[in-house]
Amino acid sequence: MTFADLGLSPELLKAVEDAGYTTPTAIQAQAIPTVLMMKDLIGIAQTGTGKTASFVLPMIDVMAAGRRRALMPRSLILEPTRELAAQVAENFEKYGKNHDLKMALLIGGVQMGDQLKALDEGVDVLIATPGRLMDLFERGKILLNGCELLVIDEADRMLDMGFIPDIEFICSKLPETRQTMLFSATMPPPIEKLAKKFLTNPKRIEVSRAASTNADITAFKVPVKSRSKRETLRWFLENDLIETAIIFANKKTTVRELNQSLKRHGFRSSEIHGDMDQTSRLKELERFKSGDVNILVASDVAARGLDIKGVSHVFNFDTPWHPDDYVHRIGRTGRAGAKGRAFTFVSEEDAEAIANVEKLTGSPIKVFGKEDVRVDLSEVLAKAEAAKAEAPAEEAREDRPERKPRRAKEERREERTERESREGRPRRERSTPRTDRVTASEERKPRRRYHEDDEPVPAGEWNGPRPGFLDVGFG
Repeated sequence: MTFADLGLSPELLKAVEDAGYTTPTAIQAQAIPTVLMMKDLIGIAQTGTGKTASFVLPMIDVMAAGRRRALMPRSLILEPTRELAAQVAENFEKYGKNHDLKMALLIGGVQMGDQLKALDEGVDVLIATPGRLMDLFERGKILLNGCELLVIDEADRMLDMGFIPDIEFICSKLPETRQTMLFSATMPPPIEKLAKKFLTNPKRIEVSRAASTNADITAFKVPVKSRSKRETLRWFLENDLIETAIIFANKKTTVRELNQSLKRHGFRSSEIHGDMDQTSRLKELERFKSGDVNILVASDVAARGLDIKGVSHVFNFDTPWHPDDYVHRIGRTGRAGAKGRAFTFVSEEDAEAIANVEKLTGSPIKVFGKEDVRVDLSEVLAKAEAAKAEAPAEEAREDRPERKPRRAKEERREERTERESREGRPRRERSTPRTDRVTASEERKPRRRYHEDDEPVPAGEWNGPRPGFLDVGFG
């Protein structure tokens, strides 16, 4: 199946082709015809499967006919975060370039001037976060009685962020005869209740089991002591073929401290969290996308919906408090058919949280080092020790240079003092380091690290050095 089979207009198909897409994903193939037929829709799909395009593309064709009016947007898309709203706006600009549609982005963290100007001129598509939309509505700067189409995106995240009362209020101000679409990766009972209240005979599309994770993502949990998390993270960043990585932490203070720590150790990292203003957040995201930095430390503000290509790794520095967040966090990698790896650091305090995650996903998360080692290192080490023990003691002594007996500390000090007094030099407080020790250390072979010419390691397998933290086990 191609996009041409879904009933989209030639102008839209040209924009999709220019963007480099030819084959729709499962959610797109089922959702686009339903939206074009003006039916209500509930879309459930794991993150990274193209939910955004499944409503953006048909909306462009639906909105192509009609007339704009000041202060009265013709359609409304609600997003939980500024970053996700900005990403949806980018999609409209990319796919709607051949249509005469006006779009406005209504988000917090920026001045209202340009937003109010766009509303005064009239918009076909309004993309908004609930907080800023409620603010302008209460000021009388926007009217919702002309809205023909409503999209509630990432509905379960709206629930977590406490937006459900705002959404209920917004829906009560919209026309009853409208088309409503609800999209989410998970569908908890409160969202089901919301859907029944505001959607009319919706078509339910579920392209994967609720709260399932992407099959292209190899996920592991790493048992670790809380005080060893930073050291363990640095080990992975140095050894696991990191291209680009997002590291999630539960607290904004942890995000800041971890980013500073990584920078001190020479990593190209940046940070994004809720205390940053919108301009700074967008700037850091752009640096990450452009490759100026390859590690982004983030709070959950970045977990939902951000479509950043080429993220090879996701690290949960903290096990997420809400199990749904686990699905969205690791969904930042393994997108659009690419392979990705996700590691969740689990301390003793995280036992309940990781159990809730595994209960939600319906399957246990593999333990790194037990199901991710290509060779059984314990057997290799045992054989090496056995071979060493069988070697003749004489051969071992021949290979070893003869060592001089160690002199007493006092004897060495007296000899040095006597020598210095004969040569007329003042007594030294500290001896200079011996150069022969440096030479000996230089002769040692460095520990093997991955090299770019090495054969690629298949997803789910590990062929590097065995780290010490693997000795930490789950109770």
